Amino acid sequence: MRLRLPREHPTTPPTGYKIAYPVLSHDGTRAGFTGVSLGGGSPYGVLADARCAYGRRHAAPARRCDCGFHCLHSLTETLGLTCVGAHRRAVVLEVSVLGSYIRYERGMRYARQRVRTVRVGPCACGRAATRFADAGWGRPGWRAVAADCGGCALGHAGWTFGEFGELAGGELALTAEEGAGGRRPDASTVTELMAEAALLQARLDWFQGRLEKAAGRGYRDSAL
Repeated sequence: MRLRLPREHPTTPPTGYKIAYPVLSHDGTRAGFTGVSLGGGSPYGVLADARCAYGRRHAAPARRCDCGFHCLHSLTETLGLTCVGAHRRAVVLEVSVLGSYIRYERGMRYARQRVRTVRVGPCACGRAATRFADAGWGRPGWRAVAADCGGCALGHAGWTFGEFGELAGGELALTAEEGAGGRRPDASTVTELMAEAALLQARLDWFQGRLEKAAGRGYRDSAL
């Protein structure tokens, strides 16, 4: 007797999380995303259907293949993926899982998705991003964009989050995560910095006094 996995019939689409790179078409008329591993060469829009990345004719997701969209159940685990050096400039997508899907312990593999929210990390300088700028790389027909604070990539083409959302052609919410450079220091940090500044000033005053004494002694010696 062959056992079958239980079938689910959710009343609302399941929610999942994944990382991706935002991209723009070469003519600047469309926006989308591209994956970080399997299927990374096929950018997708806000609403998209999965295809087999190996060119097979079966519908995704097939049980004997690893095709289809992939996502994780946990937002925290997905955010952790952006700590990997190769994925530092990736964004975090919150998606609605549509169509058929296969559930695993940590996530799902599924046929269709709608991107609802895009979490944009900080600029490479650490400050909160205010726009997307040309990342300097891309796929055939698409160029990747990355988070920018508005000052680090002034010489590159840039798009506001609103402009990117319009080009994506769907109801898309984009939020910028606060960078380390944008956080306000707490009271203890300010006190420590003031104490260090006072100590440095005292050492500078002592050093200046020694220099003045040495300069005065050198003048008297040269006058003899």
